[in-house]
Amino acid sequence: MSTPLNSARTLLQAEASALAELATRLDGSFTKAVDLIAAHQGKVVLCGVGKSGLIGQKIAATLCSTGTPAIFLHAADAVHGDLGILQAGDPVILISRSGTTAELVRLIPVLRSFKSPIISIVGNTQSPLATQSDVVLDIGARPEADPLGLVPTTSALLTLALGDALAAGLMTKRGFGPSDFARFHPAGQLGRNLSLTVGEALQPLDRCACAKPGDSLRDTVIAMTRHPHGAACILAADGTLAGLITDGDLRRALGRGVDINTARAADIMTVNPVRAHAPMSLGEAARIMEDRPSQISVLPVTDAATNHCLGLIRIHDIYQAGIV
Repeated sequence: MSTPLNSARTLLQAEASALAELATRLDGSFTKAVDLIAAHQGKVVLCGVGKSGLIGQKIAATLCSTGTPAIFLHAADAVHGDLGILQAGDPVILISRSGTTAELVRLIPVLRSFKSPIISIVGNTQSPLATQSDVVLDIGARPEADPLGLVPTTSALLTLALGDALAAGLMTKRGFGPSDFARFHPAGQLGRNLSLTVGEALQPLDRCACAKPGDSLRDTVIAMTRHPHGAACILAADGTLAGLITDGDLRRALGRGVDINTARAADIMTVNPVRAHAPMSLGEAARIMEDRPSQISVLPVTDAATNHCLGLIRIHDIYQAGIV
């Protein structure tokens, strides 16, 4: 007897299999679609109805965020005045699993009058929509993955994935890089992480707990209490970074029975700790902190050439950077 959990697993497995099969189906038609879109100086228009329309909206948003101007045009609204958004030569992507959606088929003569290249995303390459398109992207005729085999599940996922694939292909074609992404996302965390540097978000050294290797652990703890950023920079006489003591180091040291009254900073500091440098992007610093078996929440920041300590950068500083 089927259970909700079994149904869910069956659906996900069917969709995963369909995605893997779609990757093998991509061919010269996909490359032609990418080249056609990339060669156009204007925008791309996504068009569909129902669930296909919702997927089209998401594809348009993804294209916009990755350097390809795009809009969504509902097929029903198109013939009631909204075609005014279409300019001569704008490529149009028509989305329909069956390839027989009446609202889209009726649009084709109108689109031809605009000299718009037509790209169709369909599940039937012999359909009216496919046979009248300049480029056909085939998602295949797999059954839907829901228990009834009726709900747009597999077809919606494949269409969405194909839209992501188009965006990826266009990013590669145009040489779209992290700085371009940041330019289109100035207010988002991803954009800030790519455009802002560690030097712009760090806690400067004069606001950080600092100690020398020979300082008592008690004095180091007092400094960390005065500047509670989660760590103390242990500095050599010339200002270079000798080590780091974090709140966690203190807890572990006390757990081992280290006497805070007699121990020195050098006794528990981490020598040659993982560090960041001022020109690093915040995203790179976040990866250093998080992409490791044991995550860390604070890094010392040093000058890459001289090893002079500039301050600390916390994961909190990265998340807060640029937020007003």
